[in-house]
Amino acid sequence: MPLIRRDPPGCAPPGPAAPDDLTAPEPERRLAAIRALSGRREAAGALGEALGREGVPRVREALLSALIACADPQAAAALAAHLGAQDPALRNACVEALQDMPAAVLPLLPDLLADPDPDVRLLAAGVARAQPPETATRLLAGLLDGETHPNVCGAAVEVLAETGTALAVPALRAARARFSAEPFLPGAIDHVLSRLAEAP
Repeated sequence: MPLIRRDPPGCAPPGPAAPDDLTAPEPERRLAAIRALSGRREAAGALGEALGREGVPRVREALLSALIACADPQAAAALAAHLGAQDPALRNACVEALQDMPAAVLPLLPDLLADPDPDVRLLAAGVARAQPPETATRLLAGLLDGETHPNVCGAAVEVLAETGTALAVPALRAARARFSAEPFLPGAIDHVLSRLAEAP
């Protein structure tokens, strides 16, 4: 019986690629370049830059898939760089892609949750949704401790409502007192506190 070599899972081994074609005017050339670079750690930066300027949906999808195929810290950083983009579809696509690589994005989350841009912090709270409950709770409780923007707090509370543990209770109570005048946050926080009180 002949021996069949199988490559290990994860990033592809080195091989011929055409990174310059990522800027080609023809979508088919860009797609060919993406296929050649898919899953290669050294190409994550180029793929991430191409993602930021890509306007053709199927090419954008191919870029996202190529970065997800690698799912390492370089790919996560290339995706996280677009959380502050002007294009909401691009931002949301990057959130979903980062949720698909929880281990790779975990080292980036503390900085993303402390980003000066509240929109980035809000989206980072959504990325934290894919972390294990204890990890998501620790990260989002840390965010709540110092957060001043009610919408960012609302995003964190929404995630904690789904995955939070009792470790979040002190941060939730402090946030409730800090945002007591907001029209929606106290009720949302009360709902989470009630759920956590009933949790086993």
